[in-house]
Amino acid sequence: MSTVDEVQLFLRTGEHDAHFQAWPGDRIERERRANQELRQALVVEVQRRTATRPFDERLRRLDIVAFTRRKVEPMVRGLFPASEQGAVLSLLEKSVVFLTPTNVSQVLLESSSLSTAWNLANMYLLSLGAELLGEEAPLILGLSEGTTCYLSRSYFDEKPLFADFLVHETAHVFHNCKRRTVGLPETPQREWLLDIDDRKRETFAYACEAYSRVLEAGTNRQARRAHAEDYAARAAPVDERISESEVVEIVREAAAAENGWERILARCASEPGASRVPPRQK
Repeated sequence: MSTVDEVQLFLRTGEHDAHFQAWPGDRIERERRANQELRQALVVEVQRRTATRPFDERLRRLDIVAFTRRKVEPMVRGLFPASEQGAVLSLLEKSVVFLTPTNVSQVLLESSSLSTAWNLANMYLLSLGAELLGEEAPLILGLSEGTTCYLSRSYFDEKPLFADFLVHETAHVFHNCKRRTVGLPETPQREWLLDIDDRKRETFAYACEAYSRVLEAGTNRQARRAHAEDYAARAAPVDERISESEVVEIVREAAAAENGWERILARCASEPGASRVPPRQK
């Protein structure tokens, strides 16, 4: 295929030739030129589809750092000892990026991979009600990778009572980030901020998300239990990677506990000595 064909394939599907053989030069030069051209084409197409969409004033006025800290602080206080909470909060409060007309081009040009750029482009288009790039485009409102959590303006639209995409995505940071990254002591047994079982990563994030909403609504244990039952009654399958009934059970346990965050962690933690797979995009 020609470079033009490769660009069109990427825009439609997010797929590309892993060796970039349509571009001239050696392997390194081909990869450099292809990445540049594919990302630039993505930016141009996203700008074309959203040129007439207005800037969301809610984001223009938002103090993202303060807003993020307020959302994640209960989770951090419940999951980490007092001596570590400051370092973790400093990481998370700067981890959230809302996609806006001001930053979306830079995000697409600098994201970690072409597949991430394509997914983020579609997330942004979806949030603005613009035409997506292809039939297989993911219908997502948030995406976490490493220690960065990308969110769309849809976060501020009406959503289910127990949904909080910001808490969900930042919960993934705990198993993606090593302790030394934030200046915390690390041992062979304590390498990551939290050792979450690879099979329970989404379960952990969904449980944290729902429990954060239970805590916001319930000022005492009786109220939290009532809200947990409300969540159980409303819960519906949302993700094939989790068991909704298991998440409901975990949230119920958390609502009845002195420290519900510890209960969530206990249900999702890795077994001692278990091996880890590398962090991956969520």
